[in-house]
Amino acid sequence: MLKKYTLQKGDKVKLADFDPKDTGKYTHKDEVHEKYEQLEEKLKEYQDKLFAGKTHSVLILFQGMDCSGKDGVIRKVLSNFNPQGFRTESFKKPTEEELAHDFLWRTHKVLPQKGYITAFNRSYYEDVLITRVHKNITDNEAAKRFKHIQNFEKLLSDNGVLLIKIFLNISKSFQLEKLKDRISIPEKNWKFDPNDLKERHYWDQYAEAYEDVFTHTGKKISPWYIVPADERWYRDYLTLKIIVTAMEQLPLSYPKIDLDISDFA
Repeated sequence: MLKKYTLQKGDKVKLADFDPKDTGKYTHKDEVHEKYEQLEEKLKEYQDKLFAGKTHSVLILFQGMDCSGKDGVIRKVLSNFNPQGFRTESFKKPTEEELAHDFLWRTHKVLPQKGYITAFNRSYYEDVLITRVHKNITDNEAAKRFKHIQNFEKLLSDNGVLLIKIFLNISKSFQLEKLKDRISIPEKNWKFDPNDLKERHYWDQYAEAYEDVFTHTGKKISPWYIVPADERWYRDYLTLKIIVTAMEQLPLSYPKIDLDISDFA
């Protein structure tokens, strides 16, 4: 099921080839309700073993156009995590302190320690996306950053970090509807940022930048997953399926105590 959504190194990608409205073999959220609950139970179990064993950590990275649902998918899909072992980090415009360091510096500070899960709302990939779209870096500088990212993600893997990279794929028309909602619905006014309308004019440039990211940074150990996100229920189900399937590959188990209880008799 996940193969059609998975991108590995060398894949030549055109986002236009991926349907943001895709719902696989399902037509309604009721069809995945039971499967979704089963996946939630598995995820709770895996987190419990991860936290108890403290041999690995998990980093779930979300990227996507404005209004793609990064906040929503974190809130809905990951809400059942035990907060003791889970946190979310958002990557906004770099601060002066962050700009005074290399572009990966702010990421190092917030990586999950062994036993923990962290979700990134945007990530270090912004430094080869918005910076390229707005010509803040050259193509040569972007190529160097791609290599740094490849090495960085290899370092994460070598140190027991499971990296799950998810791109939430929405249509341009869907984005427009969400922007209209943020303007017209009082409860959503706080989400509206005038810059979102400005960035919308760069839709095609962002698509090209993402395609370049996928080609250069998809690997067998850390592939990209292109998740159709126009239908929120399928976005949530597929995201949950991806995370559970990835964590199934970890050698998770509860630590054993080598102690004879009779010693305390």
